[in-house]
Parts: sequence; C-alpha cells; structure tokens
Amino acid sequence: MNARATTPDLTGDLSTASVSDALDSLGLSGSLHGIGALRQGQRTAGPVFTVTYEPVDEAGGTVGDFLDDVPAGAVILIDNAGRTDCTVWGGIMSQTAQERGIAGTVINGTCRDVAVATEAGYPIWSVSRFMRTGKDRVRVAAVQTPATIDGVLIHPGDILVADDDGAVAVPAARWDEVAGLARRVDRIEEAIVDTVRGGATLAQARARHGYHTLQTSKDPS
Repeated sequence: MNARATTPDLTGDLSTASVSDALDSLGLSGSLHGIGALRQGQRTAGPVFTVTYEPVDEAGGTVGDFLDDVPAGAVILIDNAGRTDCTVWGGIMSQTAQERGIAGTVINGTCRDVAVATEAGYPIWSVSRFMRTGKDRVRVAAVQTPATIDGVLIHPGDILVADDDGAVAVPAARWDEVAGLARRVDRIEEAIVDTVRGGATLAQARARHGYHTLQTSKDPS
C-alpha cells in the first residue's frame, strides 16, 4: 500500500472560485482554463502528482503504469497537451485509484469509461470525454516533473483544488497564504449577502464590504 501524501492543512471546503480570487489578489496564476468536472458534485484538494504525455513516434512507448507510484491523498495531474482525439485515463485506472485512496485526477486531455468512474465514485476533471484509446498514440514522457498548463507552471507537490467550477493550482509554499485570503473572500461575500438580506441594496452592500477591490492585485510576484 502506498504511503499517504504529505500535505499542508487542507481542512475546510474552499471553492476554486475563492482560491482563484485569492491568487488574483497576489498576482499569481493558477486557474486551469478549459478543464471541467466530469460530473457535478465533485470536490477534491491535495498535493499534485504530475504525469506528462507525448505523441508516440517510431521508437514506440506505452501509456505507462505510473499509478503504482501515486501516494494516497494525491491528486494526479495529467498533461496530454489538451488533446481530445485519444484518452489517457479509463475505467481500470479509475477503479484502481479509488481503491488506493487517490484524491482525484485532473486531465489536460481526455478520459473515457465515464460510467465506470461514476459508479466507483472516483472524481475526474478533464477537457473532454472520448472513447478512443491512447495506446499506440501517446506515451508517458515524464513523471513528477514540472508541467505547464494554460500558462500555469505546476510543480509536483503543489496544491490542486477542483470542484464544479474547474481546477486551480497553488504553489505549495504559498498555500497557507492563499487559503487565508480565500477564507477572507468567503467571509466578505457572506457578509454582503447578509447585508442585502438586512435591507441594503447590492451596490450598498458591495461598497460597504469593499467587494470591488477584494481581488485587486496587491503583490507583483
């Protein structure tokens, strides 16, 4: 049995929207455009385990058995360059990952065997779904190396949060800072709704709680 991944405090239910706003306020990128939930009602957060694919050439290659090396609690991030013409994740992998306590899979590419993943209760985010195999079309090029998706540089061990709105990556060294700001975003948005319920207009409530500058960049890093 694989050891559980070492993680910072990921308690709570921070949304990707709040995390994205917090990243904006720090001048950091992290939102992975074009990647969405396979089905609604999924949520996960955990340290990233990265896998990069590339097209097969005359030298051949395989889709790989990297799953044996993924620790429980990790979120697998697969970069297949956004390809939608062949899959890099299917039913065997969903069932195995669920059995081993892996937190979820995020794919810059395509998955298949949706019904199997749904029945297993395994959470997946991807660009699309398509049944054609990746065998003899793509191969594993790298495991646990930095990956760049939609201009976002993601290192192994960074924190990935995913929910109904998509997926967002946070540098591990800044997770506590980002999480603190995200919780502040949540508190202010809740306060705005409470103020409106108390009789204020939306404009008044937003002005009172500083909504329009809430995510304005304050950090050039």
